Amino acid sequence: MDILCLIFSAYYFVLLARIILSWATMAWSPPPALAPAVRVVYDLTEPVLGLFRRYIPSMGGLDLSPLFIFIILRVVSSSLGC
Repeated sequence: MDILCLIFSAYYFVLLARIILSWATMAWSPPPALAPAVRVVYDLTEPVLGLFRRYIPSMGGLDLSPLFIFIILRVVSSSLGC
C-alpha cells in the first residue's frame, strides 16, 4: 500500500508540473535541454487528462480536467490511508 501512496504522490506532482509547464510554455518555449523532461511530463499526464477532457468541457478556455483528477487522487489516496 505504501507503493500506491508513493505512486499517487508522484503523479500529483507530475500533474502539478504539467499545469505549470502549460502556463509557462505560453510565455516562453523551454530550452532544448529541457525538452525531453517536458515531453515525459506531457506523455505521463496526457492519457488521463485526455480521458477527462472528453467528458468535462472547458469553460472559457480554462481546462478543468486537472482539478477533477486532483480531487480523485485525493479521495483515492485518503481512502487508502495515505
